[in-house]
Amino acid sequence: MPTVRHTPHAMTGIRPLPSGGGIDAHWHDEHQIVYAARGVLSVTTGAGTWVAPATRAIWVPAGTVHEHRAYGETDVHLVGLPAGANPLGLDRPAVLEVGPLLRELIIAYTREPEDGSAERRRLGGVLLDRLRHSGERPLHVPTARDPRLAAVCAVLREDPADGRTLARLGAGAGVSERTLSRLFKAEFGMSFPRWRTQLRLQHALLLLAEGAPVTAVAHRCGWSSSSAFIDAFRRAFGHTPGAHRSSRTPQVAHGSPTGG
Repeated sequence: MPTVRHTPHAMTGIRPLPSGGGIDAHWHDEHQIVYAARGVLSVTTGAGTWVAPATRAIWVPAGTVHEHRAYGETDVHLVGLPAGANPLGLDRPAVLEVGPLLRELIIAYTREPEDGSAERRRLGGVLLDRLRHSGERPLHVPTARDPRLAAVCAVLREDPADGRTLARLGAGAGVSERTLSRLFKAEFGMSFPRWRTQLRLQHALLLLAEGAPVTAVAHRCGWSSSSAFIDAFRRAFGHTPGAHRSSRTPQVAHGSPTGG
């Protein structure tokens, strides 16, 4: 079993990661904000996987065992916060909206050295104030506990374009549609169609980050047409897949801190 690293302090700084690179399982005694200014980043815990493009950040609460993986060349901006500083009162991971001002605050705060200056403290205070106004934007694919539900979810994770109904998927796993529907609501708090859409949107973000064409992404993620995919993507993220790809501009990293 892989060793889970304990890092008491959650780092603040910039961590460039190559496409496919990552940070192995670890946990902190402090909270952390994880933001990919370039590329797409996933954070995985025992409860599931969260994915964030440049319009989202991931909140990782203190004590959460998690690991990171980058899709496309990724600049990860990490903000560590003391366990007592929890502007949203969240005790679970969450995907948060990042507007233009919060984006610039995170980038500026992670570029500057930890010098304890009054200016830096003011910058950190404004960052926390903006976080308090950041709404959750769920893009979370939970991990199933029930083995019957896990078997069905594994099939769709392997091929998000699989368009079979819940009844047909259940037949392949030896479980009824009614039981599966109940399990989706009980374990995930969402219906099967919503879970599958979340899974497909996550997969689409990762493929786009790796440079796949929009038409190919739509096909590989199970949408009937490119226009249907573009509509679903716009509803979820507020912009088109094409705009998402063109916005992946490099950020200048000052230094290359280690840790996570």
